[in-house]
Formats: sequence, structure tokens, C-alpha cells
Amino acid sequence: MYWETLPTWFWVIYYLFLLTTLGSSIYSIIIKRMKVLSIITIIIAITVPIISLVNSIGRQEGINEFEHLISHLMQGSFWSIYTSCGYLFFFVWWFLFLYKGKVKNQVKTSN
Repeated sequence: MYWETLPTWFWVIYYLFLLTTLGSSIYSIIIKRMKVLSIITIIIAITVPIISLVNSIGRQEGINEFEHLISHLMQGSFWSIYTSCGYLFFFVWWFLFLYKGKVKNQVKTSN
């Protein structure tokens, strides 16, 4: 029995994004910047892929992981809402991480 899945290049980018997010949030804790958000990011970066994987195991044949997520999101499943909010949080966190780093560098260069 073979299920449809997303292409390999997608999974490489996905896991690189997760590992980069996890690494940068650990770095942010080490330099004592955005500690609370970084801790939340670490928790979400660990739980979102696990929850997605566990809930994608029982999907129907012919449906890939993204289609399964969207289907359950439209049904209002808690796991799909949590996963989608987690991905949105990653992008917000990256924006704050890069923006605050840029602002900090501009302050240093103007002094």
C-alpha cells in the first residue's frame, strides 16, 4: 500500500527551515534576546512536526500531507489549527528575529 507524499525537495526545505528555526531560537536564548518567544519557538518547533506526523499517518490513500492538513483545517480539527498557527508563528518569529537584529545593527553603526 503506497500513499501519495510531497516531493523530496519539499521535505528537505521543510526540515532545513525547522532546524534553522530551532537553531536560531537557541542562539537567541544564548545571546539573551527574545527569550520568552524563543522558548515558545523551541516548543512549537518540536511539537508541530510530531503532531503533524502522528495525525498524517492515518490519512486516506491518494492524499498527501498538505491536502490532509487543509482537509482537517476546514473540518476544524484542533491538531490542524495548532499546526497552522505554529507555522504562522514561525514566520512572525523570523520577522521579529531579523527585524530586531537589523535594528540592533543600525543602532551600533550609528554610534
